[in-house]
Amino acid sequence: MTELVPSRFPHTRMRRTRQADWVRRLTRETVLTKNDLIWALIVHDGSEPKIPVAAMPGVNRLNLDQAVEAAKTARELSIPALALFPHIDPSRKDELGTEAGNPDGFVPKVIRAIKTEVPEVGILCDVALDPFTSHGHDGVLNERDEIDNDETLKRLVEQSLVQAAAGVDVVAPSDMMDGRITAIRQALEDNDYTNTMIMSYSAKYASAFYGPYREAIGSAAALKGDKKTYQMDFGNTDEALRETALDIAEGADMVMVKPGLPYLDIVQRVASTFDVPTYVFQISGEYAQIIAASEKGWLDENRAIIETLSAFKRAGADGIVTYFAEKAARLLSD
Repeated sequence: MTELVPSRFPHTRMRRTRQADWVRRLTRETVLTKNDLIWALIVHDGSEPKIPVAAMPGVNRLNLDQAVEAAKTARELSIPALALFPHIDPSRKDELGTEAGNPDGFVPKVIRAIKTEVPEVGILCDVALDPFTSHGHDGVLNERDEIDNDETLKRLVEQSLVQAAAGVDVVAPSDMMDGRITAIRQALEDNDYTNTMIMSYSAKYASAFYGPYREAIGSAAALKGDKKTYQMDFGNTDEALRETALDIAEGADMVMVKPGLPYLDIVQRVASTFDVPTYVFQISGEYAQIIAASEKGWLDENRAIIETLSAFKRAGADGIVTYFAEKAARLLSD
């Protein structure tokens, strides 16, 4: 019987397909493109064109005219959509977040202006009360300073209808109230906004990484307590699947996981479990980390941007909401 002698060298050398750029490109499993990007923009209701956000170097609060210019840039760079987050004058805030339901308010004006000038670019708008409440929470507080879920739903429905009337393409409830997708979907149907899509923040965690965003929209100083009674506990994964299943059943067209990098396992589980477009938000704290480390010389900013965005795709996300969208689109063009 002939004895089989192992080859001196392995028949399979995994490095063969890594030896040149052309073969790495040919064998790459996950490919990031401009079509995966949603550009997160902070907009403000003042006259000053751009106001830097101190905690997010490179990000500015944009006035209405600059928001339209950003939409034109998105069109030029083939970025499919913008996600708008408002900073409003504190004098317009109250306990109920009334300004969120103002049909002549700043957010509807921005939506209408962008849709008039750049109709090809999609617009997502956050549906939550925190930019509009004097207490910084996403909902209405009762007499015990607890979030009143069902009273909040009424405000969210009103906010969604105002955005839909202004021409928004996607309402994106980020509040984490129970039953809000049913309430919003039914209201949209009843008011003949049948083509308005819902991207639900289905798995939104109570995270330490939201700090720079709260500065950007002006809710940080006002926030009373934390948001742990309605945003998810970071130790839970099965709960994310339950939340997502409910939102899909209630009429969500797309679902979202937030934050991003610390929750890649959630992105993977949601994307592999449900046959529905799944998105992820690379949030303000993630942005700030990359920028701060890059400024220290500890990271290559451009490489870190593409690598982290590609990680979301590798985990199964269909797209990414990110403050890096413009820069990433330019890098991908190069």
